Amino acid sequence: MKTITVNLTPAPSERSYPIHIGSGILSQPQFISRHLTQQRVAIVSNATVAPLYMGRLRASLGAQGVTSVPIILPDGEEYKNWQTLNCIFDALLTNRCERSTAVLALGGGVVGDLTGFAAASYLRGVPFIQIPTTLLAQVDSSVGGKTGINHPLGKNMIGAFYQPRAVLADIETLNTLPDRELHAGIAEIIKYGLIRDPVFLEWIEANMQGLLARDAVILVEAIERSCANKAEVVAADERESGMRALLNLGHTFGHAIENAMGYGVWLHGEAVAAGTMLAANLSHRMGMISRTDVKRIRDLFVQAKLPVIAPNLGAETYLRLMGLDKKVEAGKLRFVLLKRIGEAEVRGDVPSSLLIKTLAECTANA
Repeated sequence: MKTITVNLTPAPSERSYPIHIGSGILSQPQFISRHLTQQRVAIVSNATVAPLYMGRLRASLGAQGVTSVPIILPDGEEYKNWQTLNCIFDALLTNRCERSTAVLALGGGVVGDLTGFAAASYLRGVPFIQIPTTLLAQVDSSVGGKTGINHPLGKNMIGAFYQPRAVLADIETLNTLPDRELHAGIAEIIKYGLIRDPVFLEWIEANMQGLLARDAVILVEAIERSCANKAEVVAADERESGMRALLNLGHTFGHAIENAMGYGVWLHGEAVAAGTMLAANLSHRMGMISRTDVKRIRDLFVQAKLPVIAPNLGAETYLRLMGLDKKVEAGKLRFVLLKRIGEAEVRGDVPSSLLIKTLAECTANA
């Protein structure tokens, strides 16, 4: 068992919370019950995860006298919308859930984002706990309090910052994760090495085969080091007014890909991988990293079985969709670029000519 604390400022803060990482956590209800003020919870999951883990979680809680209301959503990024969010509200209201009724998110990033937004909004705020069951959610989306839904015009454009009481990452849930989902999660792990932790990047390169083989020891270390990186960033910039934006490496391009292709066609991690290659290419054109660095990044994504060529949407479509990015300021596109391997910065001075050349080169064979 590994535990990391997200220390939110000003310290000490009652909003700070633990991230527990290990095997068999679903069967250890004390990690949940210690955060409850009422012996009743609602558990939000989806039609894929619930048959695998809902029963175990409910039985574990029930053994400690905690009753639970199951809320099952359809599975898929395409359901991360107002209609699905309202299904959660319907269930909470129908079951007379109160302000002290904790809401648990059992699933991947979509479930976590929907549940967190529902918890932030229901009765103007109820406690919630993240129980991520995908690698991507365990290393990224469950940590930091970003919640929300997609809009037809843009990904994650409607939501709230709302921190969980705890994050419980049980690596046993990764045993049932499809390979494609596992690979998508590795994209976010690589991101931490690229933007702020070059030593971790070297570790990822040395241990990629273990990650792909789901070696438990390697998975725990990868999740722990990823969460430690994110916890430090979130503690320093909870509401993304500065350095937290660096966590969006590849996301400006990636969100455009997800939107244009139709939510759920490309997995988030796949779009981030292709988007990171676009960002790396653009960083090179801006004179920030070498062509050798770009190749190193490409080789790592290829090793992780992730796409390195973005879909050819056309420059006009990319520019239109990226114009809806949350980092846009005064109508100007801003990109997370790499100053060097292990250090990133947000740049708003990218010449349109270089951006067009990057889109042409990195989508030419799509």
